[in-house]
Amino acid sequence: MTTAATASDPAPEPEAESATASATAEPGGPGAPDGPEAPGGRARLLRRAFGRSRARTLLGCVASALLLSLLVKTFLVQVFVIPSGSMMGTLQKGDRVAVDKFSPWLGEQPRRGEVVVFKDPGGWLTEPTGSANLLQGVLSHLGLMPSADEKDLIKRVVAVGGDTVECNAGRPLKVNGTALDEPYVYPGATPCDDYPVGTVVVPAGFLWVMGDHRNDSADSRYQYLHNPAGGFVPVGDVIGRARVLVWPADRWTTLPVPPTFDRLG
Repeated sequence: MTTAATASDPAPEPEAESATASATAEPGGPGAPDGPEAPGGRARLLRRAFGRSRARTLLGCVASALLLSLLVKTFLVQVFVIPSGSMMGTLQKGDRVAVDKFSPWLGEQPRRGEVVVFKDPGGWLTEPTGSANLLQGVLSHLGLMPSADEKDLIKRVVAVGGDTVECNAGRPLKVNGTALDEPYVYPGATPCDDYPVGTVVVPAGFLWVMGDHRNDSADSRYQYLHNPAGGFVPVGDVIGRARVLVWPADRWTTLPVPPTFDRLG
């Protein structure tokens, strides 16, 4: 670390046998007045005060920015990373999405067709999560970067409480008897062939979610067949709706509800 040395003003040469040496001393030398009335003293005080003021202003701005970032992450928007290929067709592994966390605070319920981020309902995530360095930990805490150890999932809501889902091999996915037109599904993937669960009624207060890459998504279908906890996601576990693909910048886009879900009422 380099430090700046401060040199004192040189003391004046004393006049021989002068009884007024202290009164004629140059500013800053021995015997010179040390208050604001000293020549140049007021300017020095102003310079010092201005420097301290700038430091306080800078610290205040930094603290305010950090607090604002934390509030935004907690209540408004947070960036999440896509951890796998289960949403291919819409989102790629490594994409960053901006998730609206404010609407759930206002009591808005997830709707069919929305892409949502939710907490692991129990046993959905089996692979170990990564570890973050200090910088990533700080930035993720402020909502400016995804966490390396996040235990959240992202899927598309297909059905809500009270809906009936029909998911059979070789047939289109149906909700409440209506077949869905799903252009968002990854090319070549089948709607239900991998995990045909038949007919399922979604309990009140829960969601049925599926990945857009149906052949590579351990979603509600897989969990319903293999997880003792079942394949339904509690509405209370939803963190928020993914509204915008923000990175990579050349693929920036919004994530609207596909028109096919509007036919379900």
